Amino acid sequence: MEVTKVVYFVLLLSIIVGENVEATWCVARSDASYAKMKAGLDYACSHGADCGPIAPGGSCFNPNTIQHHASYAFDSYYQKHGKAPSSCDFDGAGTIAVTDPSFGSCKYPPYSVLQHFS
Repeated sequence: MEVTKVVYFVLLLSIIVGENVEATWCVARSDASYAKMKAGLDYACSHGADCGPIAPGGSCFNPNTIQHHASYAFDSYYQKHGKAPSSCDFDGAGTIAVTDPSFGSCKYPPYSVLQHFS
């Protein structure tokens, strides 16, 4: 029984380490038009992205700009779709980033190992 626990622990640890090395986020392109960012934001929020943090009073509401709100929504959608590159297009408004866009109290979660089991 103890050997089984060790094997599972090593497997889980290798998954976690592998995901931390490959952490990516989807953010709005700085050169994307307002219209494309807004359309992408609306699409992401109406198709499963967690947009609560960018609502008034949310941890990511400020700065209250289309680029910041779109970035958060794009990333939530991207993470929920298993980081598939096609889930970060948003008609050319999205781009994949390798630098964590989190700031202050606004945290962009990378794809979690726990999502594999939910």
